[in-house]
Amino acid sequence: MFNRRHPSLSKRGVIWGLWVILLYTSPPSCFANFSQAKQLIYKIKEGLPGGTFIGAIGEDLHLDFTVEPPFLFNLPQKKVNGQYLNLNSTTGQLYTSATEIDRETLCPDNSGGRGCVLSLDVFVLPQQHFQLVKVKIFIEDVNDNRPKFSVDEICMYVPENTYVNARFAVEHSAGDPDLGPNGVQTYWLVNDFGMFTLDVEQNEGGDLTPFLIVTEALDRETQAEYITDIIAEDGGTPPLLGAATFKIVITDVNDNCPKFKESQMNVTLHGNTTKGGHLARLHAFDPDLGANAQISYAYSERVPRDTRSLFHLDRITGVIKLAGKIDTGTATFYKLTILANGPGCIPAVATVSVHIIKVVTGPPAVIPRYIAPENDGELTIKESEQAFSPIAFFTVKNIDINQRVDCHLEGTGPFRLGPYQTLKNEYLLETTEPLDYEKTQEYELIVVATSSQGLVIKTFLKVQVLDENDNAPVFQQALVEVSVEENNPPNTFLTQFQATDQDSEGRGEVIYLLGGDAPGIFVIDRVTGVLTVTTSLDREEKETYRFIVRAVDQGTPRRESLATVVVTVQDRNDNSPRFIDKDFTFFVPENFPGYGEIGVLSVTDADAEENGWVALSILNGSDIFLIDTGRGALRAKTSLDREQQGTYQLWIEAVDGGEPALSCVTMVTVLLLDVNDNPPIVLFPQSNQSYMLVLPNTLPGTSITEVYAVDKDTGMNAVIAYSIIKRKGGEPGSFAIDPETGNITLKRELSNRGLYSLLVKVTDHGQPEPLYSTVMVNFFVNETVSNESYIQSLLTREAGIEVEERPWFKGQMTQGPERYELFPCQPVLIALSVTCLGLFFTVVTLTSYICCKRFKKQRKKGSEVERPLKKKNDSIQGVNRKLRPISNI
Repeated sequence: MFNRRHPSLSKRGVIWGLWVILLYTSPPSCFANFSQAKQLIYKIKEGLPGGTFIGAIGEDLHLDFTVEPPFLFNLPQKKVNGQYLNLNSTTGQLYTSATEIDRETLCPDNSGGRGCVLSLDVFVLPQQHFQLVKVKIFIEDVNDNRPKFSVDEICMYVPENTYVNARFAVEHSAGDPDLGPNGVQTYWLVNDFGMFTLDVEQNEGGDLTPFLIVTEALDRETQAEYITDIIAEDGGTPPLLGAATFKIVITDVNDNCPKFKESQMNVTLHGNTTKGGHLARLHAFDPDLGANAQISYAYSERVPRDTRSLFHLDRITGVIKLAGKIDTGTATFYKLTILANGPGCIPAVATVSVHIIKVVTGPPAVIPRYIAPENDGELTIKESEQAFSPIAFFTVKNIDINQRVDCHLEGTGPFRLGPYQTLKNEYLLETTEPLDYEKTQEYELIVVATSSQGLVIKTFLKVQVLDENDNAPVFQQALVEVSVEENNPPNTFLTQFQATDQDSEGRGEVIYLLGGDAPGIFVIDRVTGVLTVTTSLDREEKETYRFIVRAVDQGTPRRESLATVVVTVQDRNDNSPRFIDKDFTFFVPENFPGYGEIGVLSVTDADAEENGWVALSILNGSDIFLIDTGRGALRAKTSLDREQQGTYQLWIEAVDGGEPALSCVTMVTVLLLDVNDNPPIVLFPQSNQSYMLVLPNTLPGTSITEVYAVDKDTGMNAVIAYSIIKRKGGEPGSFAIDPETGNITLKRELSNRGLYSLLVKVTDHGQPEPLYSTVMVNFFVNETVSNESYIQSLLTREAGIEVEERPWFKGQMTQGPERYELFPCQPVLIALSVTCLGLFFTVVTLTSYICCKRFKKQRKKGSEVERPLKKKNDSIQGVNRKLRPISNI
């Protein structure tokens, strides 16, 4: 439904308001005099169904439908109302009627595009409300008409010597009643035969004229006419088409000369042959047409005048007849030289040798009557005729009562001559099997009648077989396999198809087409059968294309045959190997066994065969790692220790087997996961015979020393816990150790002086079994150290506490007396000793640093401690605790 209000209506709202005021303030008669004609404009498309809403006149005029008496709407033009429109008298709504509106019928002279308008007047009643409303309905065009040519067949004549790109205007252009884009927009040919194309030109008036353009050299003798369809297409959506038969006739140019089909003929003639008897018929052929193909026959000047008089030569038909009586006594042989003359040509020459047979008595007369079409003794028969088709009747006359005549047939071919039923001296010539033009086009037959006296009469007969389209084209190969390398340039030649058709003329002409399953990237030349590919192929996208090629002849009906083409795209090394990930990260527990599989690097190459074979190699770190070339498994040659190196970064190269080889590189990160293979190492105190001096008046809650240990492992394997597992001296609970920091705090007041010893266990949190070390922490409770040898003796006796001198122990401590197993392997002990020696220097350095820090702190407290081992004149102040290693004496 289409409608549009006139733009001026929106501006008249104020005026309508004034009219409403006047409606209540003025008498009805005055209001009627004040009324003036209104105008409404609507737009609709042609061809709308009946009952389609166009517009509401009352609403568009802003009428108040509540007034009394109510409004009535009247359409005085009854003819228009009854034909195209219906008006609701109470609501003023306009609808289309059952009669469809056709713009071309309603406005036949509207070709200039001025617009088709349906105008009507509408009365608004009753009298007190009277208004005259001018309604204009613009009918918009739709694409409901096909282009149509003025004639059903358009014939154009083109000389065969026309130069390429010559243009010929097609005068019979198509017309379309629709307007604008719905009119004719272009022309094209259904089949251009590879010889023509069509161009379209527009004149100043906007009319389109198609032009036929010759794209290839023409030869009328090769093909005299081309019949196709010319299509006119309009610009609608969807477009509509109009068609006419387009016949292109190639007019002749005299570019050929006559030629005899037979340049030598032998004729046997009986001496008593009657005047007017047929001897022979010469046939010369000129492929041209009309006056260019006119041939006239004449005797050569070398033929004697009396011989010309005896044998009459028809200059038009080339038929030679006996014109006089033969004198067998004077001549038995005649040689006739005949010329075939054409306009502007050198005459063609043929020789007819006439042999005269002397006859004593007159021979029987054989009268032919032809059933098949005949022209001067030459019969024509279609190759589609069934076997035993009758060709001609032969009647033998002039036979004496006592004379017996036999008729038989000489010559080769599927023919037979026999008596016709029971009739005497009547013979029927018929075929014995279907004829085949492709095997034999012409037969020469002789009907020989022999009398009982030995007289012979011969009737020469020529049978011409007419060709029909009974053979389909035949491909040389039904399956054609083609190989082409990928990344080929566009329009690459693939192969050339060749199909032959044994039929003649246009019936044997073959064009090549692609089947419906052929991808659009392949193109075949219709005439030459050359198959090309228009784009570059990619084997990785598709390796094999298989589709049908059709060979179609030009006969009626058309026959065709099919061939299958298989195009195989050969691989080229145009793809580098590609790892499935940009880089790889493998997590491996330390101490992983040597040559164990750390991880697998997956790599692909889209190429095939050698181009897709990939070999992997390590660019760095090959002294530690190795990789399986084929499978891509990464392995370590030895067990790896995280404490020596926790991360390895390797560069792995993948190289394919192409020529030249392509490669890619990826980075592999090997992260060693920690294993709890290192027990805690106690750095302070440095030995089990070290001791700390603790003053007797030290208050409970005072931090007196600490145990400091480290673990080479990481994570929970390196988290250390401290605990006191044995003591000697003091009451239970006198000392406490912080499990996290190892800080030892005095919990009770020390009442006795002397040596106190604590066995501290340092344990990590490793899994599945934690590792630990033990250390003896000794306290000497006294104001001073006056006799160090005494303290040494006490420390020596404390060996009974069964402290293990080895640096670390593995396993859980059992209840009761401590028992530790010695490490059984001597080589490992040596290695551990060397390791401990290195750690010793580290511990000495750390201990010196810690002692210095604590020494400074104790000086601030002002405490004084004597050192009895080395007496010096100057006194040393202040340390609460001091590590005193005692050397063995």
